[in-house]
Amino acid sequence: MMDSQENILEQGTQEEVMAHEAAVEERKVYTSKKEVLDRVREIAHGEETPQKEEVEYLKTVFYKLHIAERDAQQKAYIDAGGDPATYQVTPDEVEEEFKAEMGVIKERRAELFRQQEAEKEENLKKKLEIIEKIKNMVTSPEEANKSYQDFKALQAEWKEIKSVPADKANELWRSYQLYVEQFYDLLKLNSEAREYDFKKNLELKTHLCEAAEKLADEEDVISAFHQLQKLHQEYRETGPVAKELREDIWQRFKAASTVINKRHQQHFEDIRAREEENLQKKTVLCEKVEAIAAEEKKGSADWERLTQEIIAIQQEWKTIGFAPQKMNVKIFERFRAACDTFFAAKAEHFKALKDTFKENADKKRALIEKAKALQDSTEWRSTSDKLIALQKEWKTIGMVPKKLGDQLWEEFLAACNKFFEARNAAGAGQRNEEHQNLEKKQDIIARLKAAAEEAGDDLQTKVQKLVEEYNAIGHVPYKEKDKLYEEYHAVLDKLYKDLNVSVAKKRLNKFKDNLKQVAERGEAALDNERARLMRQYENLKQDIATYENNLGFLSVSSKKGNSLIDEMNRKVRKLKDDMQLVKDKIKAIDAENKE
Repeated sequence: MMDSQENILEQGTQEEVMAHEAAVEERKVYTSKKEVLDRVREIAHGEETPQKEEVEYLKTVFYKLHIAERDAQQKAYIDAGGDPATYQVTPDEVEEEFKAEMGVIKERRAELFRQQEAEKEENLKKKLEIIEKIKNMVTSPEEANKSYQDFKALQAEWKEIKSVPADKANELWRSYQLYVEQFYDLLKLNSEAREYDFKKNLELKTHLCEAAEKLADEEDVISAFHQLQKLHQEYRETGPVAKELREDIWQRFKAASTVINKRHQQHFEDIRAREEENLQKKTVLCEKVEAIAAEEKKGSADWERLTQEIIAIQQEWKTIGFAPQKMNVKIFERFRAACDTFFAAKAEHFKALKDTFKENADKKRALIEKAKALQDSTEWRSTSDKLIALQKEWKTIGMVPKKLGDQLWEEFLAACNKFFEARNAAGAGQRNEEHQNLEKKQDIIARLKAAAEEAGDDLQTKVQKLVEEYNAIGHVPYKEKDKLYEEYHAVLDKLYKDLNVSVAKKRLNKFKDNLKQVAERGEAALDNERARLMRQYENLKQDIATYENNLGFLSVSSKKGNSLIDEMNRKVRKLKDDMQLVKDKIKAIDAENKE
């Protein structure tokens, strides 16, 4: 019986567990830091004993409100157009006062703990003395009746003495109960008094059993448990019943206690399960923020996107209840550290970006000054090239904030437009002249084509005259230049080819006609003519090689040498035609020598 009773009683004497459970159940909801501070100040300077669970709860609530307030201030600053990189957290006087008051509480709790431990030791000493006195009474049965009043006084004194060290409480109670029961067993009271005492104690313990059984209907589990602890205290302080009834009355009281204890235990197991679930949810959120903080960000868009994700996570965090007490502060500190890491890195990014924006803006302002220095120039070609170069350089400069970027671009564009508008106005007359030149050159090309169709003995003279007239005409519009060039040289190439063939043929026939007259002067005259032609042939061959070598360089290195290349190709073709004519003349001399 004693062992079972001790297990039940032990649950009712664990003061710290009860205090924690009561604190969890009766937590007050605070809506502002000032409310929390007022309660902390009340505990720090009041008469009540500071409870660890409530103090830890107040600390958690205060910093939850504090972080929410700080986040709201930062968001309001950014929403108002503030630069995240320049935002600074302002000192909080309420937080400083909160820390100071918490320090006072810590000192009070330490002092109270020392006092309580000293008081428990003193109580232990007193109860050991009572047990020793009762023990002495048990060893003198013949004196039991005489010492009964002293015994009742010792029992009353035992009830008045409160807590003892927890590790000594069970052993102390076993010793006390053992000697009390021994004293009653040995007590030689008269039958009437003895029976009356047992009957009275039975009535009291029966009443306690009924009260304990009624607690099963109590809806408030915590209240029922606390009431049961008081009933246990009364049961311990009530004297014994008749020996044959002791086990039955105890089993009844024990059964009622078991119902309440199981409900109480299940209640807090449910709370712990919810807190463990909350811890898991909060751990997942911590891991999400830590992953976001470690993620590579490629630009401001990534930072803003991830910021919104973290804000959403922070909102989700607020919807989750408390984690287990021993982990609640730790998991919150982990979450806050992950958020702080992200926002510190974000501030550093935007600070660096701000420096880059300033550098880019300075570069663009320098180009604006250069453009303004050129905007009134009348050196149309060179200034156009310079401004175009400035525009290309502008495109290579990085970004600046949009509003400033638009302003700088408008200023730069205005300087460029001022010059180009003036150039266009000045070049209007020049463009008219170029269009007239285009019409003149197109007319000459048409006449060259007609001459190629008509041919005739004076074709070379006509062609030469038209070429001279074409070359005397000035510039044409730039966009028509290449097309006109190709059309002009296509007809010239055809004419020169036809002219070269016919002229060469006439010259060869004339040479052959004169060759007989040369032959009449003797064989030496033909040899001299042949030697002269051979020298001419070699010279032409060397000239052709030189031109072809130069053409090779031009085709590789020149981007604007098309017209020069075409001209040199025509010269090469003419030299080759001339060389072929000389070769044919040499063959004619050789044929004459054979005859």
